[in-house]
Amino acid sequence: MKEIARSYEDPHTEADIPGHGELTEALLRVARQYADARFNGEGVASTPINGMFILRETAPSPLQYAITKPLVALVLQGGKRVSMGSRSFTFGAGESLLITMDVPTVSQVTAASAAAPYYSLVMELDAAVITELVGEMGESPILPDIPVRVSRTEEEVAEAALRLLKLLDRPQSLAVLGRQLVRELHYWLLSGRHGGAIRVLGVSDSHSRRIARAVEMIRAGYAQSLRIETLAKVAGMSLSVFHTHFRNITTLTPLQFQKQLRLLEARRRMLAEGAAIGVAAHGVGYESVTQFTREYARMFGQPPARNIREMRTLAQSATP
Repeated sequence: MKEIARSYEDPHTEADIPGHGELTEALLRVARQYADARFNGEGVASTPINGMFILRETAPSPLQYAITKPLVALVLQGGKRVSMGSRSFTFGAGESLLITMDVPTVSQVTAASAAAPYYSLVMELDAAVITELVGEMGESPILPDIPVRVSRTEEEVAEAALRLLKLLDRPQSLAVLGRQLVRELHYWLLSGRHGGAIRVLGVSDSHSRRIARAVEMIRAGYAQSLRIETLAKVAGMSLSVFHTHFRNITTLTPLQFQKQLRLLEARRRMLAEGAAIGVAAHGVGYESVTQFTREYARMFGQPPARNIREMRTLAQSATP
């Protein structure tokens, strides 16, 4: 990796923070109890809360490619590395990953075993909730568009997450209190050290929100021909300004963004649905299987057939 980065400078260690380790342990106990019986074949346990899920890995993982939606991930056990462009972030239990824009990432679980699996609690950020809170909280500085950050999980965030997790097995209570606790979790994130980065999701005229509207259009029609003029109009920008801000925020051009979406979806269809290479390629918008194979190998380091075969072998060997 070209650079190992931290997005904060904090002289205190976890041991210096009263209750920090205990909160992480409490979150781990509740998350493990809820999720161990609910994981699917990809190590994901969904919850009744929209956008919230728990990840579990029992061994270090291969590289995982994604265009990640805005989210916060609280690591409860184990360790992970996430790269965006030339920057690489390493983090572990008691720390959180914050992503404030749809960006391409390459991630890898680095510390996990059958005896001590990797666990993380993931919550996708709700732009509507953030917009509502920003209006109530008033003016506050907005941080530059650095879409990926890592820092120690703040106590208020951990406490709100713990109370939310404790409601997962109490559907009646969750129906009444769930939305309030999701809102509280977003509030503490906005009030924390990276609140200025999250605020851009709640400011309709920010560059990030404008680009996000274009990203939503690409996601919805990734298999269709891309008209940059239409995307720029949706973002309310001139073509040159749109290109500049799109690349600054996502690290990709719109065409590169669409290409990665297509390749990731094709890979998912081959892995999860058993789609043939040609069927997957045409299904995501490629007219040429040869071009698809070439671009797939460039992104994932192997041609589709070999890559899918190895991914299935790895998945079978990791199954307890």
